[in-house]
Amino acid sequence: MQDDKIRAALVELLYRNSYGVVVANVLISLTAAYVLKGTVTASWLIGWLGAVYLLTAIRVLAARRFFSRDREPASVLRWAWLAAAFSCVSGLLWGMLGWVGFLPQEPVPFSFTVIALTGLICGTVPSLSAFPPALVGSIIATVLPITVRSITNGGDISGAYLALLAGLVTINFYYCRTTYRMLRESIRLRLENVELVSHLQEERDRAQAADRAKTRFLAAASHDLRQPIHALSLLIATLAALGQRGVVQSGDARDLAGKAKSIVGNLGALLNGLLDISRLDAGVVTVARETVNLSQLFSQLGNEFASAAKDRGLDWRVVESRLQVDSDPMMLKRVLGNLLSNAFRYTGSGGVLLGCRRRGTSVEIQVWDTGPGIPADQQAMVFEEFVQLHNPARDRTQGLGLGLAIVRRTAVLLQHPLKLVSVTGRGSMFSVTVPKASAVAAPLRDGKPSPAGIAVGIMVVEDEKDILDVMVHLLTLQGHRVYAGRSAAEVLQRHAEAMMAGDAPVDLIVADYRLGDGVTGLDAIEALRADIGRRVPAVIVTGDTSPSRIKEATASGHRILHKPVTGEELHEAIVATCLGDKELGDTESVDNGR
Repeated sequence: MQDDKIRAALVELLYRNSYGVVVANVLISLTAAYVLKGTVTASWLIGWLGAVYLLTAIRVLAARRFFSRDREPASVLRWAWLAAAFSCVSGLLWGMLGWVGFLPQEPVPFSFTVIALTGLICGTVPSLSAFPPALVGSIIATVLPITVRSITNGGDISGAYLALLAGLVTINFYYCRTTYRMLRESIRLRLENVELVSHLQEERDRAQAADRAKTRFLAAASHDLRQPIHALSLLIATLAALGQRGVVQSGDARDLAGKAKSIVGNLGALLNGLLDISRLDAGVVTVARETVNLSQLFSQLGNEFASAAKDRGLDWRVVESRLQVDSDPMMLKRVLGNLLSNAFRYTGSGGVLLGCRRRGTSVEIQVWDTGPGIPADQQAMVFEEFVQLHNPARDRTQGLGLGLAIVRRTAVLLQHPLKLVSVTGRGSMFSVTVPKASAVAAPLRDGKPSPAGIAVGIMVVEDEKDILDVMVHLLTLQGHRVYAGRSAAEVLQRHAEAMMAGDAPVDLIVADYRLGDGVTGLDAIEALRADIGRRVPAVIVTGDTSPSRIKEATASGHRILHKPVTGEELHEAIVATCLGDKELGDTESVDNGR
């Protein structure tokens, strides 16, 4: 590709230099005619001048045509050989002048002829070195007639001029080779600089776009995070006011707890969405491809969204398909679930349809809706974070604006092309194209197993005192033996005190990822394991959502829980880790990793 560009630039330089050659030919030819008019017949001079001017006109027209049209790489070489042909013909015409003007007995015509030809030969280096065949052909055509004339005339002058001519030709061939290499190298460097500048401009534009997107992202995230925190603050103030009045009634307590749980659920949904995006960006989500039966997948999705369709009064259709595709079943289900949630959320009347079409060796799974549609100039925007075209008030009941961003990233990870077709006022069609599979599909798992009751000894490392106290209280209520501290040293001290009082088993370590003084949960786990003398199972709890931190924590191989963590999630992780429940471990990995 670069060689084609270099060749094109060299040929363009060749034609640009041809304009200078044209001017030289016109001026020198007139001077030659004046000098030789007394020694050469007028008819010969007129014919020679006519041939020179005709060739000059043709070269000008060819150059204008060359610069007036786009050229394919294959045609560039043809233009180069055309220029070489013009140079050879021009050299032959000047060589004819050397034939008639080589008259040693006429000092003035002879001197002019020798000087003119010598200058023309030397002038080929800067004008024709961009295409060496043009230079070689021009020089040979120029010197051949006068060489023959010198040999036939004989004499000392002819021999001396032949020697001079041989030296000029050799030197010009050498300089042609050197100049050609220098031209190629300079053009290569220029093209690389142009490409570098273009790349830098693209990177600048990408950085500016990322900066704008980050600003919008942070503004929207800040708003959506502040809302539930604001609600929780008011709820806590209400609870405190009720407590000041006396004993809180059980009904009021249940009502406040229900509202708090709902608010925390909304907050957790937002944080989990942000976490999913961070995990996808960090590249720690692995694809587990297998054969997926679309009939079973569509059936599950049909049942899941049946109640939503009934509540909104929408027609909900699932087109049966017996096709099988090659994909990650949980990721594919989540992509389609997000697309369907989006369709139901913004469809006020009409219906939603889920179906698929064969596309050669692939299957295009489509989600149709009769919603408001998306304008063409905003269709790329809807796949960005926190963008909700039809929810300017940021009503959280209309979603958080993260679903399609997760869909886009997941589709890229799965290498499933994502498509959007929409007509404003008539609806939209989102689709993912998945390769067909020939193997028999395994049944999809639906739902999580219920963890069994378990009571174990747990070391807890958490540097935030409030969180540590609440976690210890919760784990103790669940029946676990807890040795807790804000560092590994404090935990080991609590464990030593427990051992002095009797048996103090350790079955699990739960550590926050980011501890004080630059220590990580991984460091704390290794320190505790070293003191205990065996590799106790461990769970990492983290609030980090940066891709680098997520990648580092995931690489440890420990089970990861992302804050905020509910009591149920913590209990499930304890059961799965301590009992080695593989099925539960896979399910948790799907929930937290995908």
